[in-house]
Order: sequence, then C-alpha cells, then structure tokens
Amino acid sequence: MRVRWRARVPVVVQGQVRRRAAAVRVLWTGAEVAVTAGLVLLLLVVHQLWWTNRQAQKAADRTVQALERGWGSGGTQGGGGDGGAESPVGDGEQEGEQDDDGVSAGAGQSSQSAGAGAGTGTRRATAPRWDQAYAVLVIPRLGLRVPVAEGVSKAGVLNKGYAGHYPGTAQPGRAGNFALAGHRNTHGEPFRYINRLERGDAVRVETKTAVYTYVVDKTLPQTLPRDGSVIASVPRSQVRSGYGYREPGYYLTLTTCTPEYTSKYRLVVWGKLQAMRPR
Repeated sequence: MRVRWRARVPVVVQGQVRRRAAAVRVLWTGAEVAVTAGLVLLLLVVHQLWWTNRQAQKAADRTVQALERGWGSGGTQGGGGDGGAESPVGDGEQEGEQDDDGVSAGAGQSSQSAGAGAGTGTRRATAPRWDQAYAVLVIPRLGLRVPVAEGVSKAGVLNKGYAGHYPGTAQPGRAGNFALAGHRNTHGEPFRYINRLERGDAVRVETKTAVYTYVVDKTLPQTLPRDGSVIASVPRSQVRSGYGYREPGYYLTLTTCTPEYTSKYRLVVWGKLQAMRPR
C-alpha cells in the first residue's frame, strides 16, 4: 500500500503577528519623536547662537547711529549725556542684582556716589534714564562699536546687544570706576573677545559732550560672580589676591562670563583714563 505524505502547512499565529506589528509601530513612533526633538533642539541652538546675535547686532547698530545723529543735531537723543549723578534703581531691578555676565554689584560701592562727582566741582548732570542708551563704547582692536545703556538687566539692556553700566559706579570720565557688563556669547556678544585685549589698547567712550579714552592696564582672567569688589570705586579682587588697585583714580572695568558658553566665572579687564576730548 502506498502511503501518501502530506506537506505540513505552517500555522500562522495571529497573536504573534499583532505583537510584532505593535512593536514596529512603537519603534517607528519613538524614532519620529526622537527626530522631531532633535530638530527642535537644533532650531533652538540656531536661534540662540545665530539669530539672537543677528537681531541684537542690527538693533545695536541702529541705536549707535541714532545716538550719533542726535548728538550731531544737538538733540537730546540718548538721555542725560554723561550723567554725573548716581542713577536710581528702576524697573524692579534691585541694586546688587547679578546678571549672567556681570558680578554681584553690592560689594565695594558705598563710596561710589561720592566719587562719581569728584573732579567736576559742584556740577551734577542729570542721570541717564533707566535702560536708555546714552554713550557708545568703541574698542578699535576688536572692531567693536556698541551702545552703553544704564543698568545691567538682561531683558532691558544686555539682550539688546548693549554694554550695561553698573548702577552706582562712576559715569564716563568721572573719578572712580566706570564699570560695564556685556554678553560673552549670544545676543550680540559684544564682549566675546575682550580676553584678546592687551595692555596699552585704547578703549573709547563717546558721549554727547565728550570722548573719553581709556587705556587697558590689567586683566583678571577668572574670578567668581560674587567678587563685587572688581567694580568698586577702587577696583580690587577679594577672591584673587594681587589683582586690582589700591589708589583712587579714573578707572574703566569690563566684565563678562568665562569660559565661553558658561556663566560659572567672570573675566575682568581694567583700564585707566588717559585723555578727554570735548565735542
């Protein structure tokens, strides 16, 4: 008798197919989410590192041009000129507030208001309006030309690509310490390359009434954000011994973050007033 063997037909288990299909859908959805998140992060990086710089630099350039037109026409563009008086605290910002690129402004400034008017007799000019650009900072070595505004708030000053004047420190050309903060990265990053400044480099501050020329003298490569004495009337670090000054004078201080793309420490550049030229 012939025995006929039948080929076995594999049985498809529907449950296994459904589980595999579900796993594939989960993996596909996860991949889509990961790609989308990556694109969003990339766009955020582009916005922060490129677009904010582009916007802030253009706006800062327009502000500089507006200031110069106002000065040329004899108008009042830019607020109170040199601003001899100590500026009031406004817009909800408290004296001693610390921005991401500056130092704590509470230390070492108790005598600053007295020093701000020194060397100018009894003359007390009107203080610059809060957040108002009133001067232009020029650093030829860096090809830098940016507005200076009163205050160091991020939204009102620094994020516009301006250099911010620490409230309570001296105004340009006055006895004491004319202290400024600026972003190292993003939002115009005006102080990105101040680490390249060398002793003897010129730094000009232009106002409605005069041009003040400071000369770079010393650099403090790194200190803590709480080292507020670096912007005192007689600037001297309380964290890094040996950095700073002991005698009153006419000082300029520039502060920003270091290393780049962090706000862990502060970089400080000091200069001394060399000349003043009336407009």
